[in-house]
Amino acid sequence: MATDDINIPQHVGLSEAPRDVEAIKAQEKASTLPYWNAGVAFELGCALRTRLLTFERPAVVNISTVSTPAHVLFHTVTHSGTTLDNDFWVSRKRNAVIRFGASTWRLQNQFEGDEEKFKTKMGLGEKASEYAIHGGGVPVYVKNCDSPVAVVVVSGLKQWDDHQVIIEELEGICKGLKKESGA
Repeated sequence: MATDDINIPQHVGLSEAPRDVEAIKAQEKASTLPYWNAGVAFELGCALRTRLLTFERPAVVNISTVSTPAHVLFHTVTHSGTTLDNDFWVSRKRNAVIRFGASTWRLQNQFEGDEEKFKTKMGLGEKASEYAIHGGGVPVYVKNCDSPVAVVVVSGLKQWDDHQVIIEELEGICKGLKKESGA
C-alpha cells in the first residue's frame, strides 16, 4: 500500500521549541507519566507516527528502555526516504539522553550547539562520536521514579521540531493516562 493510500490527518504545526535550558528542563518533567508499559509505548509511538505523517520529510521514531542493550518497544518510519544514517542518529541521541539524563535539545542549548565544548566539558575524548546533542531525544519519566525509564527519539525533521513533536505528543499521552486513571 502506498503512502498516498493512507488516510493522513490534517497537518497540525508545532509550537516553537524553547531555547532556555530551564524551560526545556521543565518541559522534560511536565509530562511525567502515571505509569509506563509496552502499551503506553505503542500508543505514544502511534501518536508520533500519525503526527509525523503530516510532515513532508521522512522521519524515524524509536522508543526504547534505558537498558543496555536497548529493549526496543516501538520503531517505525513515516515515509520513504529515511536511511540507515537516521538509525545512527537515533543511537547517538539515545546514548546522550541515557548518559546525561537530559533531552538532547537541552544539551544542544546548554552547550550552544558546540560539539567540541560538549566533548571537552564532559570528558568524552574519542567516545564523543557516540553522543549527539541535536534535538530529538527525550527522556520518559514516571511518577515516583527519579530517573528516566525510557527514551523517545525522532530523527528526520529539523532538530528543534524533532524535540518539540515528542514533547507535544508525550503531553497528550500523559493527559490521557491521567484522565483514564483519575489522577
